[in-house]
Amino acid sequence: MESSLYPLFSSTSSSSSSPPLPQAQTPKTSYQSPCAACKILRRRCANQCILAPYFPPTEPLKFTTAHHVFGASNIIKSLQELPESQRADAVSSMVYEANVRIRDPVYGCAGAICYLQKQVVDLQAQLARCRAQLLAVETQHAQILTLFYKDMDFSSLPQLPVNSPSAALNPFEGLDDFLLDDNSHGTIREETLWAS
Repeated sequence: MESSLYPLFSSTSSSSSSPPLPQAQTPKTSYQSPCAACKILRRRCANQCILAPYFPPTEPLKFTTAHHVFGASNIIKSLQELPESQRADAVSSMVYEANVRIRDPVYGCAGAICYLQKQVVDLQAQLARCRAQLLAVETQHAQILTLFYKDMDFSSLPQLPVNSPSAALNPFEGLDDFLLDDNSHGTIREETLWAS
């Protein structure tokens, strides 16, 4: 009678007729490395750790620097007050500020900003000087071309009708006679432009 109530546990039942017992499956846990912040603070990194997305375990120096200047509680408070879309920018800003503050404890970011503003002013002055030089060169070039065209005799150039098909095919036709020397040796005239 006991064997009918508990057929799986009876000593008389054969092992071939009863189905095998399902083995207890162990839950597969994925080992997640704690974020750099929790590792440095020596605390357990929860699944909803606010610092984990911004301080990965591969970048411990990032959190160490920010923690040294601002403190972990201030970093957490700042991140909690911000919407999630702005947190990454805030963390990168805090890390930058902390790096600059460590390098320059007196001026910090203000010193870096002043240095960059001075560079902008210097570059703007340099750009203005370059533009003035460019304008002077363009003016000089225009004056030289004016003198060149004033001294040039255009009456010896062959005149082609505007609607001529040869003018459309070769606009430089007939200029060989103008550019070649009178001796017909094929040398280009060597006249000075400034000859008066």
